[in-house]
Amino acid sequence: PLTSLAFVSLLALQQSTQAFQTLAVSRNHRGGPINTHLPLNELGHASVLRSTQKLQTRIFSTKTENNEYEVDIDALVKYGVAGLVQMAGFALVLTAFDKGVESTGFHPPLWLNSLFFYACSLKSRVLNPLSNERPKVGSPVGSEIERPSWFPPGVIFPIMWILVIGPIRAYSSALIYDATGEFLNVATLSFLLHLTVGDVWNTINNVEKRLGAAATGVVFVILSAANASYQYYQVDRTAGELLGVTLLWLCTAGALVTSIWQLNPDQSTGLKDALFPAKGEIETRFAWFNKNE
Repeated sequence: PLTSLAFVSLLALQQSTQAFQTLAVSRNHRGGPINTHLPLNELGHASVLRSTQKLQTRIFSTKTENNEYEVDIDALVKYGVAGLVQMAGFALVLTAFDKGVESTGFHPPLWLNSLFFYACSLKSRVLNPLSNERPKVGSPVGSEIERPSWFPPGVIFPIMWILVIGPIRAYSSALIYDATGEFLNVATLSFLLHLTVGDVWNTINNVEKRLGAAATGVVFVILSAANASYQYYQVDRTAGELLGVTLLWLCTAGALVTSIWQLNPDQSTGLKDALFPAKGEIETRFAWFNKNE
């Protein structure tokens, strides 16, 4: 992913700079400065090796002052498994619908397909084994989190998701069925992938409250929506343009999530939360197998 590549590149640049500075101030066995035109094995090879080892370690951890964040591999694996399970569930449902249409010859009308995709938009998480409940209006959960001054009233969010985003997704998806005559196709799967990414992100942001990982994850939510809009546009121009409108709201939400991450450093250390799922008190669990979820 582009975010991971940029992250690793920055680390590599930082480590390279540190290695160069180490070489520049080093002294040879005679007490004079090292000749930088000599071969590498004569230019403090041990220092370069140590810097390389540090880089390899920091690819999977971020160290700030006296605190180190280590990647929560268990959480990443569970996010991936949950996404695969959800997409497999979607594929099975769409395949069953196509088989039903083929056997009966009944093609659902636009309004009926719109209702189906509207339900997918609002309740896609039922196919995801993680706990990814959305926050409720007026809920005290998360009230301790500092928000930017331009944060909209809480009632705006359900209005946007239920009355604006949901209907746009539903109608544009129904147009794709009308254009292709089938439920299971690349364009529709790209949209369902976007919903899946969003459901995993809801687990990270609203349930686990990993503010840094949520700031990174929202980028993937936006990119998946852009990809779905592009795929829709290739099939039906109107559908693609309609779904593309939702990017305006998603980008606004992304800016909010990033601002919240910046405004809420760890109270005990004063440091910002890691931009990836880090090991700590938070444990990612599958709600399907947890009676308390």
